Amino acid sequence: MQHCFVSFSLLLISVFTLADSGSIGVNYGRIANNLPPANKVVELLKSQGLTRVKVYDADPAVLHALSGSGIKVTVDLPNEQLFAAAKSTSFANSWVEGNVAAYYPHTEIEAIAVGNEVFVDPHNTTKFLLPAMKNIQEALVKFNLHSDIKVSSPIALSALQNSYPSSAGSFRPELIEPVFKPMLDFLRQTGSFLMVNAYPFFAYESNTDVISLDYALFRENPGVVDPRNGLRYFSLFDAQIDAVFAAMSALKYDDIKLVVTETGWPSKGDENENGASIQNAAAYNGNLVRRILTGGGTPLRPKADLTVYLFALFNENKKFGPTSERNYGLFYPNEEKVYDIPFTEEGLKNYRDNPSPVAGNQQHGATPVNGGGSVSKSTTGNTWCIANGEVGKAKLQAALDYACGEGGADCHPIQPGSRCYDPNTIEAHASFAFNSYYQKKGRQMGTCYFGGAAYVVTQPPKYGKCEFPTGY
Repeated sequence: MQHCFVSFSLLLISVFTLADSGSIGVNYGRIANNLPPANKVVELLKSQGLTRVKVYDADPAVLHALSGSGIKVTVDLPNEQLFAAAKSTSFANSWVEGNVAAYYPHTEIEAIAVGNEVFVDPHNTTKFLLPAMKNIQEALVKFNLHSDIKVSSPIALSALQNSYPSSAGSFRPELIEPVFKPMLDFLRQTGSFLMVNAYPFFAYESNTDVISLDYALFRENPGVVDPRNGLRYFSLFDAQIDAVFAAMSALKYDDIKLVVTETGWPSKGDENENGASIQNAAAYNGNLVRRILTGGGTPLRPKADLTVYLFALFNENKKFGPTSERNYGLFYPNEEKVYDIPFTEEGLKNYRDNPSPVAGNQQHGATPVNGGGSVSKSTTGNTWCIANGEVGKAKLQAALDYACGEGGADCHPIQPGSRCYDPNTIEAHASFAFNSYYQKKGRQMGTCYFGGAAYVVTQPPKYGKCEFPTGY
């Protein structure tokens, strides 16, 4: 049995080996008529410990308010100005002079997003993207800002031809030669990075029959193995990001970094928008923050610390589309939190994935029920760890031996004659031992895995008359 102990010890060590932390920012969208003034927004950002913000234009009031705040800023040249920026170097020069040079360095502009999800723009502006990026870059050179400010453009995941499995990620063929190769060349030459907007919510919402909610929300789950390279994924977010990394790698651009310029989860949706709820939004964003600040890499790029911008700072009441579009905000326009999650390493110390609306939210129309989804929730907020019978008896036995031995689980109740000995099955005994270990470890991320032999549930397990503990 000693070999089993060693192998599982190594497994657990690998689970808790953390990469250098990444960085969290937030998108400050303003498609609303009830938002606080920019100076109050800056104070809100500072009070929450947020040190990065991305805006969708270069509004003077916002850039003035951010001056001297210490908050790093990404500004945007909107899609409707791509044509002018591509066709006229004088326009690009004037835009950089008036919207960047006029504020820097007091306003810490660190990047310019040229357009946003241009490939899905109905006005067919794709052909103007790269020329606009190059002209904006030349304008930065003119004002001697090119060493401090990077130029890129956010792409949607719809730019991928394949995204599953992650290792098969590839860009749409019609975009490779005219756009992606020259754009990635540009990013490499300028030391910039690829901006990516990734929303696991969309994938889950339309595929609830095949995608686990726990997998989408960064909760404990058995994981999904990539059949091409054997890597195991425990979150849909990681799988989506690695699909982009794989697409870049297929074109020989492994050296290009990636920044997630948008990701989020709606706190409210229409009846058919499965999974849109306050609980799920809090779980996704809270667990994402923890995921990024405690270990930034992905299975394919374990050392690739990620900068991630949450979408969005506020609910925006003038956005078109389904109800979810107006309910991605972390805050209501009155600056009250929609739900309580941390944004800093200090805040993570007291954070547990047991989300609930913050006090008073009900009066703003928030709803704690799942917006149309069929999500199983714990009635108590507790979670338990049980055995995954599909891995087979040999693997369960090895994991059980570890849990009761080196793991330090309380296995006395499953000894012969004790209260949880019956039913006398390997799955029942392993479930009790796994849960004991999981609860003793404070239900921390990675403590209910055992090499795929266990997973988390939100309803109390039932094995005969044995009651499973919920904490120590």
